[in-house]
Parts: sequence; structure tokens; C-alpha cells
Amino acid sequence: MPKELVAIGPREPALLEYVERPLKEKELRIRSVFSAEKHGTALIFYRGESPFPNKYYDQERKIFVRRAEEASDFPFPLGNMTVGIIEETSPDVSKFKVGDRVYGYLPIRETHTVSEEQVMLAPEGVSNEELVCVDPATVALMAVREGHVRLGDRVAIFGMGAIGLLTLQMCKISGCLYIVAVDPIEKRRSLAEKFGADYVIDPASIDAGMRIRELTDGDGVDVSLEASGNYKALHEAIRAARYGGNVIPVSWYHGDARGLYLGEEFHFNRLSLISGARVESEPYREYPLWDRKRIYSTVIELFVKKKLDVQGILDPIVRFDQVVEAYRRIDEYPSESVKLGVTYT
Repeated sequence: MPKELVAIGPREPALLEYVERPLKEKELRIRSVFSAEKHGTALIFYRGESPFPNKYYDQERKIFVRRAEEASDFPFPLGNMTVGIIEETSPDVSKFKVGDRVYGYLPIRETHTVSEEQVMLAPEGVSNEELVCVDPATVALMAVREGHVRLGDRVAIFGMGAIGLLTLQMCKISGCLYIVAVDPIEKRRSLAEKFGADYVIDPASIDAGMRIRELTDGDGVDVSLEASGNYKALHEAIRAARYGGNVIPVSWYHGDARGLYLGEEFHFNRLSLISGARVESEPYREYPLWDRKRIYSTVIELFVKKKLDVQGILDPIVRFDQVVEAYRRIDEYPSESVKLGVTYT
């Protein structure tokens, strides 16, 4: 029987057997070829730290509401995006055929039975590794656009995970003249240098906000983007921004905001704190010029034209039968990884 990766409780990954149901109208059966995880968001759920057991987001009123009774996130399927090959279709499927390579938001699982609307045809020339980086690339693109990153800007990016590294590359091709990358993990700082950072900082060994001001003649950066999900990093991103600059919290933050002091630089320096990297929150500030369809098509075009490089971002890449231990390690030993990739052969 096929298996899937599931969190059966906080920090409890397991490969569980399942039975695929028969195809319904307009459905496909897909065999997975390559998958990846989204470390920041998924690990919040994996650790049992999401707000959703106690609260839910009211779509109509746009506010979190406390639940009458506590719910549970578990069992929770793990994995963010998957590339696969179509093995079977229902007779009325019109968009795809058997043998097509497709990709979409699908968990780490050997097979998938989904609507034809849930996946997209993989473009020729775009690798499996690039396709599973579509999600972090869309977030990075939203961050750059919402942050009004412009030709000639000086920017700082905190957090060199997949989103941060792709944000760095987009800032580079947008014409930023000076880019500072901040991350405590040496492997990630090395990737930042490879992708074009002018200067890298280990925040565990130096005052990042102060050092960035020193590097920019005391001014600070025009745009400071925080992609680690750490409140202390967000505070340093605020400290690094110039008077009147933009600060972009890219990540999904959780828990108490320890280490964030809004009574300091944020209060004194007339900064703009701009949310907006969440792709699902629509309409966008730039709507109708930009919507979700355009964000995704732009990211694909960037990959087709080889404007973005994912070499080194998928690390580690493990076999499906190794994924339980690999998942534990990305949680417990973050310095070893950037973005988990999974193969099925």
C-alpha cells in the first residue's frame, strides 16, 4: 500500500499507509516524483504552535475569533509542493493526459487523487527542483513588490531560508545597489554570497542593526525585509531601516512577540511596517494590476528565463523512505538544512 508523511502529534512524524479512493469526475491520479517542505509555516503546525486549535480566522469579518472549544491540528499532512506524473484520469478530464508532468500544492505522499483544477502543467525546461520552489518564490515576489523595492535601493534581508534567498535574488535583478544578508547559519550565509549579497552578517556574533547602519554611512537601508519569522530578527530589521524606510515582515509569526520593542526605533524613526507577503490574502494592494494569477505566472516566467537559481536551496534531498528521520532533523538541527526535498525512486 502507498504511504504518506503525517504528523500524528506535536513533533511526531510518521509514514502511514492509505488507500486511494476511486476517481470522481474531473479528477487525476498522480504518482509523486519530487516533493519539498515549507520549513517556516509547516514547522509551526508540526510543533503544535499554530493559533488554530484555539482560534479561527473569520473570512467575512477579517479577524481571528476564539473557538468555543479547543480543536486539534493533528493528524496533519506534511509537505508543501509536489511534482508528479499523471497515471490515470477520469474520462471527462480535458486539461491533461496520462504521462503529463504536473505540479501543485500536494503533501509528501506517494500518490495523489485530485481535481484537475488543483495542479498545473509543468513547463518544459523548468526542473522539478525549480517547480517545488514556486511557493517560496511567490512569497518573495510579493515581499519585493509590497516593499516597493526599487532600482538603486539599499536593502537588508533577514533570514536566508528559501524565501530569503529568493528575495535576495529578486532584489538583485530589481537593481538594488547594496544588499546585506543576515542569518546565523553559515551554510545559508554562503548561499547568500553565492546569490549576490554584497555583505553577510552573523547576528549571533554582532549587532546586526548597528552593523548595517555602519555599512550604509549611518543611514540604514531603504527597505528591510524579515524572512525568518523570528521576533528578534524583526526588531533588528526595524533597527536597520533608515528614517522613513520600509520594513517588510515576510514570515508568518507566532507566539508572544518576545524581543520586539516597538517603543524604540519603530516609534522614533517614522517607519512603514508593511504586511502583504501572504499570497492568499486578496485582493492585493496593487489589484487589479496584480492578482494571484499574475504572481504565479510571473514566477514561472522567471524560472523559464533562468532569472532565479535554486541550486543549493533544496538541502537536504532524501529518499522517501528516509523522510521521517530527515523531518525530525530539520526541526531539531536547523543548521543542517535549507529546504527539505524528497525523491521517490
